[in-house]
Amino acid sequence: MQKKPAILIAEDTDSMREAMVQILKKEGCSLTAVSNGQKAISAIHMQNFDIVITDYKMGNISGMDVLKASKKINRDIEVLIITAYGTIELAVELMKAGAWDFITKPFSKETLIYKVDRTWKHIQDRNQAIKLMEENAYLKNEINQKFNVGEMVGKAPEMINIFKSIKKIATSDSAVLIFGESGTGKELVARAIHQNSPRKNATFVRVNCGALAEGVLESELFGHEKGAFTGAFKQKKGRFELAHKGTLFLDEIGDIPLNTQIKLLRVIQEKEFERVGGEETLQVDVRIIAATHRDLQEEVKAGRFREDLYYRLHILPITLPPLRQRKEDIPLLAIYFLNKITSERGLSPHEFTKNALDVLRGYPWPGNVRELENAIERALVLNETDTIDLEDLLFLNVKNFGTEIAQTSWNLEACLADTERELLQKAMKRSHGVKARAARLLGIKEGALYYKLEKYGLLQKE
Repeated sequence: MQKKPAILIAEDTDSMREAMVQILKKEGCSLTAVSNGQKAISAIHMQNFDIVITDYKMGNISGMDVLKASKKINRDIEVLIITAYGTIELAVELMKAGAWDFITKPFSKETLIYKVDRTWKHIQDRNQAIKLMEENAYLKNEINQKFNVGEMVGKAPEMINIFKSIKKIATSDSAVLIFGESGTGKELVARAIHQNSPRKNATFVRVNCGALAEGVLESELFGHEKGAFTGAFKQKKGRFELAHKGTLFLDEIGDIPLNTQIKLLRVIQEKEFERVGGEETLQVDVRIIAATHRDLQEEVKAGRFREDLYYRLHILPITLPPLRQRKEDIPLLAIYFLNKITSERGLSPHEFTKNALDVLRGYPWPGNVRELENAIERALVLNETDTIDLEDLLFLNVKNFGTEIAQTSWNLEACLADTERELLQKAMKRSHGVKARAARLLGIKEGALYYKLEKYGLLQKE
């Protein structure tokens, strides 16, 4: 046992009580021993115990009375009942009353140690699960109460400053230029500015400048008249017209051809333009937000981006940090995406294990927030339980980026036991609970599988 559980032994036979105390003391347990049920109940009132081991028959106050009192005083106490009557009926009665297990007389030293070890493992697993739920709940609360603007989530100092800037910038009509690597959330910044601005009730229009050829881009931005070019069968309004009184988000503006840059500059300066193939000058009231993953100053020096357009856009700059530079935000974002995806798909609530969050935190995320969201969605698709664990994130190739999961113990026997338990769980999962198939997968006999499943308390999880 890795940690010392606090154990209360209630046994009216002196020799048996002393024998159990000596056996469990050698195992490192913290022991309190009493000779009857009344003393046991008094001890539970006065002291915190992890495990209570009580004889079933003890004078006026029985082991069943001790069990019921234990659960009433502290529902987290696990109780083992010692009895000479190991019938199925009694076992059912004890379990219904809240007993974790029972020990049938006579029993060996090994049986006592095994039962206590198994119970303590259950308590640790339960406490870890509670802690995990609390940590996930805390992260969810942070997302809901703090550290977010629009659909953006973060608590890194850089992100807090960006959130503050968004709220200040939103009140202005000046152009905004957002810098950041692909996948950092530049469009989310643009939408957050729009949603917090006086234009929030008007249209937010987006155009990906880098995804369109020059002629197509001009038509998308400014619209075209019927017959302006082959295939122009009717008049089309451009994005500037559609965004009138609202916000126009020009994504990847660094990819716009020079000829289109000239026309764009005029619209920004004069707030007027003509459709492609048209003569009528149209007036427009649009707030411009642009974004790029390029270094526009270098593009200006290279002659690929107009300097005058750069300065027209570079009035209110925002630079988004890559996800690898704000690792403290990764758990928040992971929880946010997990809740979002499960809600959209009508799935039951899911949780992350600590090891899963450690892996997510340690991964470099070259695709930034977009890659993280995709990874969470993929993990949910691969997952067969309500908990996202390491095996659901194997596609990230965690071994390749040097993440080390904290070693919980240097005790060889304990580590081997943890590994054996994990393999048993995976084998049962892969074989869909069919023990014969799981045994073949592990290369052991079915009888040995039963023993090991019982040893680690896995039979009850079928």
